Amino acid sequence: MKQVNRQFTIRSIYGAGKKTKTGKFSKARVAHSHALWKKALFLISLAALLVLSAGVILTLGQVPMKISDVYCTLVNSLVPGMFTSDELITHVILKIRLPLILGAIISGAGLGMCGCVMQAVLKNPMASPFTLGISSGAHFGVSIGAVFGVTILNGPYFLVGNAFLCALLCSGFIISLSALRGATSETMVLAGIAVNYLFQATNQFLTYIADDEQRNIMSLWGMGSLSSLNWNGVCFLLIASLICLPLILSRAWDLNLMTAGDESAKSMGVNAGHIRILIMTVSSLLVAAIVSFVGVIGFVGLIAPHMGRMILGNDHRYLIPASGGIGAAILLIANALSMNILGSVVLPTGIIMSMIGVPLFLSLILKGKRKEFWS
Repeated sequence: MKQVNRQFTIRSIYGAGKKTKTGKFSKARVAHSHALWKKALFLISLAALLVLSAGVILTLGQVPMKISDVYCTLVNSLVPGMFTSDELITHVILKIRLPLILGAIISGAGLGMCGCVMQAVLKNPMASPFTLGISSGAHFGVSIGAVFGVTILNGPYFLVGNAFLCALLCSGFIISLSALRGATSETMVLAGIAVNYLFQATNQFLTYIADDEQRNIMSLWGMGSLSSLNWNGVCFLLIASLICLPLILSRAWDLNLMTAGDESAKSMGVNAGHIRILIMTVSSLLVAAIVSFVGVIGFVGLIAPHMGRMILGNDHRYLIPASGGIGAAILLIANALSMNILGSVVLPTGIIMSMIGVPLFLSLILKGKRKEFWS
């Protein structure tokens, strides 16, 4: 049985070309090799585009500067004295704009990759990083801190600590419940919907009893914004990403096998239940870290995987990094618009992201060229 499944997997990857005397699908292998090079080239081009776009976006704002000023300042920060740079421009780039740009890239990449793997393990095209009620749980932590003053951290990070802890507790409860009842995709989705509604009702109750100042804090956090990010927050997000994303990428081939069904994956030596719990745990940890700093920013983890799937197909070895790159690009554009569309007034990034995300998502639906990845 395993031999038959292994042959089926090989044929599904390389195609059903004419078999040669050596028993290899030579033409199909050549075509597959060319396809891999195209996917790799797309990922390299996407990374280069992100770097160039970040440099251009750094020039936008109330302080005028050229793109050459940006790169000279960045080089000077690594190799002091290499170029001459203006003190004001250096301060604006390194202290104000660069943390926001890097935060947008890290957050967008994390949300995009987590959305991709969640759609795969839950077998649901509507799955996103907030499927398990992570955003509602984080919002509950912020509400508790704002209304009752109950916090686990003091100082400027009192909301961050509450949001992170409550988001982890929420996702941990759902994952534990799924592990006890059997870690099927249906169990996780239904449990996530139930817990999401519970925390939404709790947040509405806390909003009702809060005063104007408390309600303002809860509302601003719920809109999602990158404007409060500094280097400490960026470093925390970077560390969380460096821990979680390699674990997700290491399971790309297992996700490929799971798209054929849990039973088929099991016949090829992959325990779908264990992989599902591992992926959801690691993804929830990263999403909780992102949400605790930037608030609720929707559509990134929903749209980016669909766009990547339309371009590169269903191979998660390439789809996961592509979803991260596309998510980073989308959030980078949304953040740039939120900071510059009204001049000196900075809009919440979550609002701009929703304005961009809805037309993009509708266009993906109307095109109708996408095959569902679990069929």
